[in-house]
Amino acid sequence: MTSAVLKCCPVDVTVNRSLSTGKLHRVELLLQTKLAPGTLDVLLSKSFLCAPAVGVSNMIAKLAKTCTLRISPDKLNFILSDKLASGGVSMWCELEQENFFSEFQMEGISAANNEIYLELTSENLSRALKTAQNARALKIKLTNKHYPCLTVSIELLSVSSSSRIVTHDIPVKVIPRRLWKDLQEPTVPDSDVSIYLPVLKTMKSVVEKMKNISNHLIIEANLNGELNLKIETELVCVTTHFKDLGNPPLASENASQARNPEQMAEVHIDIRKLLQFLAGQQANPTKAVCNIVNNKIVHFDLLHEDVSLQYFIPALS
Repeated sequence: MTSAVLKCCPVDVTVNRSLSTGKLHRVELLLQTKLAPGTLDVLLSKSFLCAPAVGVSNMIAKLAKTCTLRISPDKLNFILSDKLASGGVSMWCELEQENFFSEFQMEGISAANNEIYLELTSENLSRALKTAQNARALKIKLTNKHYPCLTVSIELLSVSSSSRIVTHDIPVKVIPRRLWKDLQEPTVPDSDVSIYLPVLKTMKSVVEKMKNISNHLIIEANLNGELNLKIETELVCVTTHFKDLGNPPLASENASQARNPEQMAEVHIDIRKLLQFLAGQQANPTKAVCNIVNNKIVHFDLLHEDVSLQYFIPALS
């Protein structure tokens, strides 16, 4: 197995806080790793929007215990790649770097492999960034403390105006290049029905109540803007109806030629996986679409301002 040897960074991440605005406005981060047989040097230098980043890290922590952070020249991705065929969910969260940073420099192994992949525990990153919300200064560096980790040093002001330093060591695993092929953006299957979702808080409230009845849920929708959430057991059948949700125009045009608008497409899923997805949404997104491949998979496509999220839940076998 390919090993990774990490060097302590000579350059720290430094964030200065403006006393007038209270906003973090400067970050410089240097990551240096050596991967056999190639070498990967990554340099990130940006003005960092801390509040949106905290929201993203909180959302990811609710969706996945561990995830992969992919750093490329134009995007940051949080990836969960469980095998859909084995009943696992998959996630692809994308942040355009230009929406979060004002300066950005990166150099990978080569022009053709200009990326870096780190595996980490989502909650560790979320906790560290929560601490940094009221920081006077923030420093991050990639270190090797018997294991590779991101060391986050946060300078906080006390009541007496003196400062104290809080340090977080976030263990990470540098993923070798031969495994990158398993961490690419998932292919979105051609759906039978695409429909806009209702308010996610309302949907979450309904699903939470249904979870007390069954662990299985049926999601069905048609091209007339109707979506149903159904529980069917030997003792009871419960259905919640949502109407007039609307369908994405392009999806409706492509499907309407061969599909009756009244006909439902459905998928049976694990209700706990849907509830986990809904619990991770801190605010209603600006766009939320549900794509159903009949009896195979449900694909959620959400846009939260500058962050896009794709989430895949397979049908129960």
